Parts: sequence; structure tokens; C-alpha cells
Amino acid sequence: MEETRRYLNKIGIGAPRGESEKRFSDGGQYRFEVPGIQRPGAMAALIDAMEQQDVRVHRVTQTRGIMLLTDTEIEEMAGMARDADIELFLSVGPRATYDTSASARTPEGARIGYRLRGYDNLVYAVEDVKRAAELGVRGIVVYDEGLLWVLGRMRGDGELPADLHLKVSAHCGHGNPASAHLLQDIGADSLNPVRDLQIPMLASLREAIDISIDVHTENPKSSGGFIRHYEVPDIIRYAAPVYLKTGGSVAGHHGWETTEAQARERIRQVVLVRDMIERYYPEAVLSEGGDLAVPVGGG
Repeated sequence: MEETRRYLNKIGIGAPRGESEKRFSDGGQYRFEVPGIQRPGAMAALIDAMEQQDVRVHRVTQTRGIMLLTDTEIEEMAGMARDADIELFLSVGPRATYDTSASARTPEGARIGYRLRGYDNLVYAVEDVKRAAELGVRGIVVYDEGLLWVLGRMRGDGELPADLHLKVSAHCGHGNPASAHLLQDIGADSLNPVRDLQIPMLASLREAIDISIDVHTENPKSSGGFIRHYEVPDIIRYAAPVYLKTGGSVAGHHGWETTEAQARERIRQVVLVRDMIERYYPEAVLSEGGDLAVPVGGG
């Protein structure tokens, strides 16, 4: 196997060599992300709970799709995120499960995930992103590698804002360093790998890429229901710079319509993870920002 290992190392896919020395632009090792905040009411409750609990959340993600939000709802969520200095990531709406695909609803066809089918759906997906960007959103969750490549090209060509951040969802199903390297090369600014990677596996991704890695600290039952709070200190050590994606076990499944009460419960989970870090890895450096994809005034 040594010849294979040498070749992988030659092309930038080396074996992990220990704790990560990579950092966010401000020198921080970790940030907090709360997923599943689908509407303005839940976001307002989350920000209120964040302030009451005196805990920093850097990123909020909406997962049901841009096309399921009105312009007013997007502008309202963007405004709240801007005022609170929080990243707002909206998810691309077109996906196989919203399409007419029968295959996506079968056990075998589920491998399609949320990827796009056909030319028209690719156009629809780009339009979804353009609409969000025009309303000031600067963070997009992407479920399809081809769409990521297109959006990366559009951003480079000036067709999309240069400060638009592209985040690859765990629903793309990636979990090895070669895939991570490819995604970074075609435009990803942040990678959410599959949820159940062990810490040495996360370390192998970190060795291959410089972009942030987003790691679920807990999960809804639909994706395993496992909770990794005690692993968080080592996740930071070996995967930094990392977004700790916290609050998922509140949801029943992906795309869950989070209530205001559940948004507050997600912040409680952030507090639990924060306390775990302070207890077992107090020297870990919390990022204060510096390169956040905070919404701008809509155009």
C-alpha cells in the first residue's frame, strides 16, 4: 500500500499528522452553527435565547429551501442575522425529493439524495441562489456537486457576489479526503461531511483541505440520533477550523419546522456543548468572526 500512500501524498491527500494547526482568519478554532431555523419567528426566538444564555452562535442554517420562503421572510431573517452579526445560510430549494422523481422515494433510489435531475432543475437551482443573493443573503447550502461547480464559476465570473459563501451539505454524502479536496477545488467554502465520521476520519479531511469543516454534535433520529458532546474537545483539536453544528436532536428529521420553543431548546444544547469545551478543553479558542457570511443590505 505504500506506493498508493506516496501517490496520494503527492497529490495533496496525506495521512493525518496529529492535531490541526489550521485556524479561522481571526485565529479561532471553533464556531457554533444552529441548523433547522426555517422561518423568522424561530430565528427571533433563537436570537433572544442566545442573548439570555449569553452564548455566541456564528451561523444559522435554513434547510427547507429558498423557494419555500417569501421575499419578505428572507429579508426579515437577513435583517435579524445582520443585526445580530450572525451568518444566515439558506438552502437551495430544487432537489430530487421535491421533484417528480419516483426513484428518490425508494430505498435504493434514496442514494440520489437532494441532487438535481435534468437541465431545467439546474436552471431553477441557480435562480433560487440568485434570488437569495439579490435579497442580501451571503450563505448558501448546496446539495449537488455539479451545482457547486456552476456557482463557483459564476462567482468567479462576477455573475454572483464575490463574498457569497457556498456550504456543502452532509446530504451530499461525502466523507473522504479526496472528495473533500475536490469540493474545495470547485468552490466550497465550508464542508459538512457525513455525520458519523470518527475523529481520525475527520483528521484526514482536515489534512487535505483548508476550508472549515462542519460537524454535527448531535443528530435527529432520522439520521441516527447519536450525540457526540464528549467528543467535541477532540473534534476541535483534530478538525479545526470547525463549525460545531449543534441542536439537531431537537428535530424529528431534516427540514423539521422548528417551533419557537424548539429554537430556544437548540440554544440550550449549544450551552451544553460550550460547557463541555470549557470543562475539558478550556484553552480552545472560540472564533469571534472576521470572515463571516453575514447578510448585506438587499439589492
